[in-house]
Amino acid sequence: MTTATLAPGIERKPPPASMPRQLPFIIGNEACERFSFYGMRNILTAFLVATLFAALPETERKISATEVFHTFVIGVYFFPLLGGWLADRFFGKYSTILWFSVIYSIGLGFLVAYPYNRAGLYLGLGVVALGSGGIKPLVASFMGDQFDARTKHLAKIAFDAFYWSINLGSFAASLTMPWSMASYGPRITFAIPGVLMITATLVFYAGRKRYVLVPPPPPDPHAFLRVVRTALTTAVPGHGRPGLVVAGLGALLAVGAIALWAIGALDVVPALCWRSSSCSGSGAPRRRSSSSGPAATTPTRRSTACARYCAC
Repeated sequence: MTTATLAPGIERKPPPASMPRQLPFIIGNEACERFSFYGMRNILTAFLVATLFAALPETERKISATEVFHTFVIGVYFFPLLGGWLADRFFGKYSTILWFSVIYSIGLGFLVAYPYNRAGLYLGLGVVALGSGGIKPLVASFMGDQFDARTKHLAKIAFDAFYWSINLGSFAASLTMPWSMASYGPRITFAIPGVLMITATLVFYAGRKRYVLVPPPPPDPHAFLRVVRTALTTAVPGHGRPGLVVAGLGALLAVGAIALWAIGALDVVPALCWRSSSCSGSGAPRRRSSSSGPAATTPTRRSTACARYCAC
């Protein structure tokens, strides 16, 4: 048996790189999760108007439901800060995505169990916001971790499929969930996103042995909280801790301003003007001299805006 050999000076080309085999688990997870999120979100306002706020006057139902909806959305886009911090500081992307997906599924379970109970529904919405927001900044970056120098040229194709799955999930949810609500009611309709989110979690977990896991980076000595702690606690010889003193005075003034505003003794504009000028003359008119005449008075930009509020 003979083995083929290359002529001298000719190098064997490496085989062409193939798409990482773990990507279908991430893309499938994202499609199911997006259907779950948009499916629940798209029916939320109409459901609240028809059930929890049905006893309110007609003009107030939509307003109250919209307030709940926007509070939920605020949570969804606030908790990515928590998810990103936990992933970068402690657990890594994979573990954070997995456990926030479990939390997400539990929140949808509350919506199925307590659709007509205000406390149970609000609890479910809060848990869903925590879970959805926690994974939001991580999935795309986790998918990027799966590429190396040999496969990075395939990343565009993979991310095209990734974002296509997002659009597919949201489109399917927008198409089917209002029909399901009208035909089967809220319990079954909220159960559909719950089942899809459980499916998303299981699909993501199924690829655990194939993922490239990037460990969290070491603590950054120049991180914001470390810099703040240094500024507050550093002692200056003969002067104590001036940073802590300044922070304490600022906090005291802030509490005082909030207290005065709460009892109606101080408006927002004069509070800001007082704080910025400290009523020390910085908001008062400035005098400028002219070689051709007596001193003239020119108001500063801030003094005209605050003249009716500040007696500086």
